[in-house]
Amino acid sequence: MPRRVQALAAAGAVALGVGLVCGATHQSKAEKAAKAFAGAWSKGDFAAMYGHLSPDARKRFTATAFRNAYAGNAMTATARDSAIGRAKGRGNDVYAVPVRIGTRIFGTVDGTVELKASDSGVDWRPYMSFPGLRAGERLTRVTKLPPRAELLARDGTPFSKLPDIAPQVVGEVGPMLAEDVARLTERGYPAHAQVGTSGLQRFLEDRVGGRPGGDLLAGSRVIAHAEPRAAKPVRTTISPAVERAAIAALAGRLGGVVAVRPRSGEILAFAGIAFSGLQPPGSTMKIITLTGALEAKVATPRSTYPYASSTTLSGVKLDNANGENCGGTLARAFAVSCNSVFAPLGATLGATRLVKMAERFGFNHAPEIPGAATSAIPRASEIGDDLAVGSSAIGQGRVQATALQMVRVASAIGLQGREPKLTLALPAKPRAAPTTRVVAPSVARTVRRLMVGVVRDGTGVHAQIPGVAVAGKTGTAELETTTKCPPAAPPPADLAQAPVPESCQDSASRTDDTDAWFTAFAPARKPRIAVAVMLVRNGAGGDTAAPAARGVLLAGLKR
Repeated sequence: MPRRVQALAAAGAVALGVGLVCGATHQSKAEKAAKAFAGAWSKGDFAAMYGHLSPDARKRFTATAFRNAYAGNAMTATARDSAIGRAKGRGNDVYAVPVRIGTRIFGTVDGTVELKASDSGVDWRPYMSFPGLRAGERLTRVTKLPPRAELLARDGTPFSKLPDIAPQVVGEVGPMLAEDVARLTERGYPAHAQVGTSGLQRFLEDRVGGRPGGDLLAGSRVIAHAEPRAAKPVRTTISPAVERAAIAALAGRLGGVVAVRPRSGEILAFAGIAFSGLQPPGSTMKIITLTGALEAKVATPRSTYPYASSTTLSGVKLDNANGENCGGTLARAFAVSCNSVFAPLGATLGATRLVKMAERFGFNHAPEIPGAATSAIPRASEIGDDLAVGSSAIGQGRVQATALQMVRVASAIGLQGREPKLTLALPAKPRAAPTTRVVAPSVARTVRRLMVGVVRDGTGVHAQIPGVAVAGKTGTAELETTTKCPPAAPPPADLAQAPVPESCQDSASRTDDTDAWFTAFAPARKPRIAVAVMLVRNGAGGDTAAPAARGVLLAGLKR
């Protein structure tokens, strides 16, 4: 064969080979659209998926309706994750996409979604949003709930056998509360489910409710089934002895009492509105103000302040609660809860640092206990002038707290600046709670020392326990004007012996004008229990809340 003919033949063979390869790798517009759709689905990019739909499909279904189809099916199936494979052609412009859905109730649901595509894009229909659905079918679920688990005290006693404390802690079962709907429906509870609405039934719903079961239906066909699974009895952290003491401390009054074991974060007792009652925390807030001032080095325990019955901030006179004279060292001012010292100290600290410190202690953050109210302090930019900052620093103004929040503050100081994560479910083995660093150990130790002074010879003397160092802080939140007591006599030369009139401690003489607060931990150096007591319109923290807390502290120390 002539060389030229051989060359032409070879060139033709090469061209034929290239043509075959190009033909084999050519993708139609329909195939490209189907594969791009599947790729976007694997990334959860619904906007991109919608962009690959044909004009006719986009005309039939809005982007919102398209996204809702996937979201609704995910909710129905209790989906928690998914894996989307590559689209593969099946002929006639049909492309199979392997889909695996991991669910909370039904395990893994596997199947394929068949996409129809054309040169203009994916001709999408709602049944293409979940594996196993056929044209015209809708995904539904029939749910069966298991019996609720039994609740036990920390010693293993069923609460059903503790009728004296069960009404305070167990709570009720009923229709879902609005704030719990999203969390519980995600777990597979139907809208009509009876769930915990208060107390331990609500706080531990995720532990006592068990796992729902039932059938997942594509139209009338069952494509997945699961039997409901009851939870095992839940052993809670509640100590019957400490709970009885908390109930006794409340004594039928409106308020809240909560006791915690700081090291483990275990809630030993709660009574009343300890988790839900938001009130101005009064002078218990001075723990946070003091901590911030020490950290920022704007004061030390030995800093001295003039004795006065009032102070002036932003041109406005701010009286002490009963016009009493107080001052001296910062340590002494803290012990007697001197507003004329701590309001200006808060203003000096400033709104930004005050708010940041409060938030480090848990303000403005939802508690770890489901359904518990969030304690709040306004944002620094919203508090206002020095008078407003000073008022916030002494627990007035727009500051709101629960007893649960203030026991968190006390626990963090007791644990040398680390706040424990609180729990109501007793762990299988004793353990230290996970903690979050709030403040340096050296600062926390100083605050602890000054809190010991509050109970030793300040406004918290009614919480004293012989042989045990108690660290605490009283609070009396003014709800109305409370300057009722006559001003105290000028202080003696020995400031350590300055008297604290019992009827005017940190407070007013009329009990219905103020909330009484006390938060404490004991023993001071290695606390085994921390307590917070809040009594609504019940007088002075030192007069009513401190002695109430003392009984709870004693019960906790005897455990």
